[in-house]
Amino acid sequence: MRLATWNVNSVRSRVARITDWLQRESVDVLAMQEIKCTEAQFPLQAFEDAGYEVALHGLNQWNGVAIASRHPIDDVQIGFDGMPGFLKGEEGPDLPREARAIGATTGGVRVWSLYVPNGRALGDPHLAYKLDWLQALAANTREWVNDDLPLALTGDFNIAPTEADNGDPTVIPGLSTHVSEPERAAFEALLDAGLTDVVRPRVPVGFTYWDYKQLRFPRNEGMRIDFVLGSPSFADAVAGAAIHRDERKGDAPSDHVPVVVDLDLHPEDDDDRMMIF
Repeated sequence: MRLATWNVNSVRSRVARITDWLQRESVDVLAMQEIKCTEAQFPLQAFEDAGYEVALHGLNQWNGVAIASRHPIDDVQIGFDGMPGFLKGEEGPDLPREARAIGATTGGVRVWSLYVPNGRALGDPHLAYKLDWLQALAANTREWVNDDLPLALTGDFNIAPTEADNGDPTVIPGLSTHVSEPERAAFEALLDAGLTDVVRPRVPVGFTYWDYKQLRFPRNEGMRIDFVLGSPSFADAVAGAAIHRDERKGDAPSDHVPVVVDLDLHPEDDDDRMMIF
């Protein structure tokens, strides 16, 4: 099975590009972030025509997550336990929860499409929200990794966990989000909860995001902030991985590119087959 994650930065603006890529690369499951539309606005017919079922969560023209699959999609969950909300200028336990997380079971894998809050700036309330969001995600992950199904947390994490993951000269440790010690510690907490970055061992170099400004892409001044993090059973099934850098080229690309993993999954009913002597 081929599974991918892609911050598409508006699915309606790039639907033809996305569905063409899905079919050209024979992707079975795609987790999308920043779909930037409601369910009623989502270009569902184009995905169905391409052979994909879709589960999504979008509230307005911001954020939004989705999972498209060639396999049936079951057990859809919007958000996760303890996921905090955010409203600029407001505080308290009852803030509205943004459209940043959707989980589903498809193709024998439990997949989450996650769009981690940006953080905006050091000292900004949005950074505190980001860290609280990641803390709640890690707490849930410690329970999810014990389930029978292989688990994949995929998406735009808005963190460059090591210096090798940051090639943008304007993103400076001590001055910028995405590379601060608390954010990197929050990312490490996900690994400590039982997940593995299944891409970097197979793709030692490469970024997944380049800002539209200042010729960042031609200069390759990007960041690796999009990940596929897998449970032990998922990691054991990974047979290959790739970052599709060329999708940052051409007309009106997203500022992110797809991250792809290939899985060699054993049939679930393998032990129940009839024995022939």
